[in-house]
Amino acid sequence: MALILEISLSFLVIGILILWFRQKNKNKDFYKNIPGPPPLPIFGNILEIGSTITFIDVMLNFAKKYGGILLLHGGPIRKTLLVSDYKFLECVLSSTKILNKTEDYNFFRPWLGTGLLTSDGPKWKKHRRILTPAFHFQILEQFIDVFESGGNTLIQKLEKEVGKKSVDIYPFVTLCTLDIICETAMGTKINAQENSDSEYVRSVKDMCRIIIERSFSFLQLFDLTYPLTKNYYVEKKALKVLHQHTNSVITKRRSELKNPATKKTQDDNFGPKTKKAFLDLILDAKVDGRSLTQEEIREEVDTFMFEGHDTTASAISFAIFCLANHPEVQAKVLEEQRQLFGSNKNPSPTYADLQSMKYLEQVIKETLRLYPSVPFYGRQTNEAVEFNGSIIPEGVTITIFAYAIHRDPKYFEDPEQFNPSRFEKIDGKLPYCFIPFSAGPRNCIGQKFAMLEMKSTLSKIVRKFELMPSTPQHKLQLAAEAVLKSANGVKISLKLRD
Repeated sequence: MALILEISLSFLVIGILILWFRQKNKNKDFYKNIPGPPPLPIFGNILEIGSTITFIDVMLNFAKKYGGILLLHGGPIRKTLLVSDYKFLECVLSSTKILNKTEDYNFFRPWLGTGLLTSDGPKWKKHRRILTPAFHFQILEQFIDVFESGGNTLIQKLEKEVGKKSVDIYPFVTLCTLDIICETAMGTKINAQENSDSEYVRSVKDMCRIIIERSFSFLQLFDLTYPLTKNYYVEKKALKVLHQHTNSVITKRRSELKNPATKKTQDDNFGPKTKKAFLDLILDAKVDGRSLTQEEIREEVDTFMFEGHDTTASAISFAIFCLANHPEVQAKVLEEQRQLFGSNKNPSPTYADLQSMKYLEQVIKETLRLYPSVPFYGRQTNEAVEFNGSIIPEGVTITIFAYAIHRDPKYFEDPEQFNPSRFEKIDGKLPYCFIPFSAGPRNCIGQKFAMLEMKSTLSKIVRKFELMPSTPQHKLQLAAEAVLKSANGVKISLKLRD
């Protein structure tokens, strides 16, 4: 018996070593001529990366030193190309073949399952097709009053901060975007701004942090060793909160829609007197002639909650910071608002009004250039693809470094300068150098929704407050979590306008 056990263990060890050797040497010829920081044994480049706070600066220095296509080692086996080269990005993002996400997105799956963000292949294509109508302008137009309601509560909260030398506006904004996304996605009000100690918000933050930390922690990379870490137990607790909330809303909405009185109020033409939440549209959707399962619906709703909450809060907060520190830009935004609304100090902007805010849109784009809500995102080849006369083989992991190309002087003159007017000249000319919403077939399905929400919120804030630098003047400490944050807050000061 002991001999059989010994032989079995020997075969297991040999099998693991063979698998390790094959993985380590997979696509070896392709990688051998790609520059990058030399890896340490076992750890690769993980120890150089440090924390989420140092991550962006380290990656940016790598890109400056080794170029727009470089090789990183994530431990003894994992390899990834860090890419900020325009032609390579154009090849990847425009491709209908390079659609799969990287292994890092597996860390999202306990939370988001295989929703639109994380799914591959046929499922992604089918779900993208059925979800696209949810972002038709007639759907988006009906949510303007939700943006207004959430923004009005935000203004009330910020009024209490007027006159303080330093106010961290991010916590206020993230609760506002959570209120908005819950009502638009799920058709339910959670009043997060009135309950600032929201367990749901804390759980979202925990998951965003954990996903990035797992990508660059040797102990957390593997399912076998991950339960040995504190994050494993924090994640379990957070997932319980997140999934229970979404499932309860779905169950409640299913019940309401079965009620004849509720059905009678639904208007398939999406008229101005009725609203259909994102959830309602998914409940009505069919895939291959069948309705989506409870799990499929939860995955898509959770995905929309994640992508439409924290990303938008990040962008709005950084835009407020930029306006506070660039009074000449803020003055032009205010002038545009006054041209639109005249002496009306409390207008209710329409869809057409928001579309007319062209300079504010440039401000948002310039903010997203400097502070893209998602500074990195990934693709993985599932077949060989030609690029520039050579072949990218199957199984290559590609990390798209949006933050780096956004600050490349080849595409943006004086790239560190906040200059919204640059988008008057460059907008649309080089589509793969400005990619805060990705680009190509897997671009962000909700980017028009996000732009409307950001315009609505920022226009309301600028009309109500003069935004000024904090005292002492705040310096952002960027942290690359799943969404770009400032580890030390986003601090300004506020003064009521006359």
